[in-house]
Amino acid sequence: MPPLPSPMVTLMSIPSPSQGVWHLGPLPIRGYALSIILGIVVAIWIGERRWVARGGTAGEVSDLAIWAIPFGLVGGRLYHVITDWHLYFGEGKNPVTALYVWRGGLGIWGAIALGALGVWLGARARGIKLLPLLDALAPGVLVAQALGRWGNWFNQELYGRPTDLPWGLEIDVAHRPSQYLDVATYHPAFLYECLWNLAAFAVLIWLDRRFRLGHGRVVALYVMLYTLGRGWIENLRIDDVQMNDVFGLRLNVWTSIVLFVLATIFFVVSARRHPGREDVVRTREPDAEERAEERSGSDPTA
Repeated sequence: MPPLPSPMVTLMSIPSPSQGVWHLGPLPIRGYALSIILGIVVAIWIGERRWVARGGTAGEVSDLAIWAIPFGLVGGRLYHVITDWHLYFGEGKNPVTALYVWRGGLGIWGAIALGALGVWLGARARGIKLLPLLDALAPGVLVAQALGRWGNWFNQELYGRPTDLPWGLEIDVAHRPSQYLDVATYHPAFLYECLWNLAAFAVLIWLDRRFRLGHGRVVALYVMLYTLGRGWIENLRIDDVQMNDVFGLRLNVWTSIVLFVLATIFFVVSARRHPGREDVVRTREPDAEERAEERSGSDPTA
């Protein structure tokens, strides 16, 4: 007699991929990495268009990405390892696995913090004002986060509580927490966050066009919108990642609360002190060498 199905199995559900790694000869192609790379490419494209519309020069965002991407990857990994140190350090753990980025584990706030530092360093070298630049880049970051979340689908990680809803996500036994080995379907937290980020992107673009936001207020709204969604999505999760609670709430929930408050304060103060949108996006004009680089690197059809 065949075994009875789990009570949490539904007639309709979202399957997890049968594999997250494909091999092109000796070269492994990982779904997680492809999702991150696609997100970065789209964010650069959106940011480039918005930056040129704000008065910037075509090609500058792509150049600044050379600074932002490595800083962001290091920051994202550091945040993850620091907040989930128990996954890599302690009895029976191998600290070297903390370097295995391809297995998943990039903390968004670490990535944004060090990524912004990289942007600031590159912008300062080129004489570009930071706040209008970040206002141009922020919406594209939401799309990058939405696409990057599909890497969690490939890795079968960062899912929510068990559910029998039609859109429950199937998780293989090998990727389930030990206390839920007999449960097959879970809330697809990655999908919820993907959809939330895309909706937040649409709202942010509309608000920016409607009110001509400037002086860092697009970035502030980005933080406010993202943390609103991240707070409730984080509370759905039951996987082994980030089980570190502080006064009954996950660390990422507290981070979302604090950042939402700080972003709101910044938005209000900025609106009072600097209404409207700044016209100047540079602290100085580019020198002859920089102009030559821009001409040689710019697309004449842009």
